[in-house]
Amino acid sequence: MITYKTPQSPADKQLTHDGFVFHNHGEILLIACGALAREIIDIKSMNNWSHIDITCLPAILHNHPKKITPLVECAVQKNRSKYKNIYVIYADCGTGGQLKECCDRLGIEMITGPHCYSFFEGNDIFANRHEEIAAFYLTDFLVRQFDAFVWKPLGLDRHPELIETYFAHYEKVVYQAQTHDDKLIEKAQECATRLDLAFEHRFTGYGDLESTLKNWVKC
Repeated sequence: MITYKTPQSPADKQLTHDGFVFHNHGEILLIACGALAREIIDIKSMNNWSHIDITCLPAILHNHPKKITPLVECAVQKNRSKYKNIYVIYADCGTGGQLKECCDRLGIEMITGPHCYSFFEGNDIFANRHEEIAAFYLTDFLVRQFDAFVWKPLGLDRHPELIETYFAHYEKVVYQAQTHDDKLIEKAQECATRLDLAFEHRFTGYGDLESTLKNWVKC
């Protein structure tokens, strides 16, 4: 990982494959998914939190969820003597409860929710959207990195005929937008068209991510 001296937004390709580190001798360390780096940096900047450091693991780990828990534990053990508090900004993310068990064992608090789509929407709101079991969700990051996370890993760049097989039970793409960006909306619509699905744009902002960070910073 590249360590930054200022909390600038790194390139999506780096966040996907390498992760991101911003350590400036703060009191609190956030260990997070690379797909959340820009949102965390924005929230940090809006609130002038100079005492917050960030370590983001590669976002592509979402395609290999078994690797998430050991790498998060390694990051905690490596840094826990250096910080007053460490928090984990991963939801369960396909770990089958293993990440929560690990964080409980280490005495580390993690954000609540089954995945980022839930806490961006707000966990309580998302839990009541029972009718959306046929929705395929995208966030700002996943719209920008659609090819790297969806199109190529599923082999759709080589075998587009597999779209019908993979997405037969989906009805729509729901773009959960963290920011107001017309270009991202247009690109998200293109993603839905490529998957032959209906499209819905829904502005969520930062949802429970922002409120959770504010609660942690108060501690």
